Amino acid sequence: MEKLAIFDVDFTLTKKETLMEFYKFMIRKDIKNIRFLPRAAFSGIMFILKIFDERKTKETFLKFIDKIDEDKLKEIVKDYYEKVLSKIFYKDGVDMIKKLKSEGYKIYLISASPEFYLKELYNIKEVDKVIGTKFRFNDNKVFLRKIDGENCKGKEKVRRLMEELKKENIKVDFKDSYMFSDSLSDKPLFDLVGHPYLINYRGKNNLIKILKWN
Repeated sequence: MEKLAIFDVDFTLTKKETLMEFYKFMIRKDIKNIRFLPRAAFSGIMFILKIFDERKTKETFLKFIDKIDEDKLKEIVKDYYEKVLSKIFYKDGVDMIKKLKSEGYKIYLISASPEFYLKELYNIKEVDKVIGTKFRFNDNKVFLRKIDGENCKGKEKVRRLMEELKKENIKVDFKDSYMFSDSLSDKPLFDLVGHPYLINYRGKNNLIKILKWN
């Protein structure tokens, strides 16, 4: 039986929201991308007003890489990891990954953020599996700005996890597994493990232990 240490990414391992940081990075690469700022703001407002769900919000927001070649996108996200993403980790989060890996845990990162850039987190040598929201590419390897399947949040995170475990024929001792997240939206994963922890959480909570990470 394997033991898992599961980590959310945004505001759990990272100090900032990774998709917004990706857009800011793209503006720095090419100032012309600032023309997509009104669309980005619009998608955020529509989400706040509950007119857009998270799926529609992400698909609208990502207009700035619409129809980009897949190989080109891989080059961009590699650069994004090196220059931005790798520099916004909580040190305490990375230390926890290393600690639990040394104790024999498999390290799984599961996030609602786009998988096409989260895959760069395999650069953390202790990470065994990265699961995020998938996006479609057409037969010519062109980015379509359409989510493939479901937004990887809440119960969908559990479904995707179980799918991967079944695919790799991995049996898990969930009672001795860990889950770390900044949000109670991850309650389905918290309920799955014996050791759940909220990271830097400030809301009302009476059940899950809170860790302060820097």
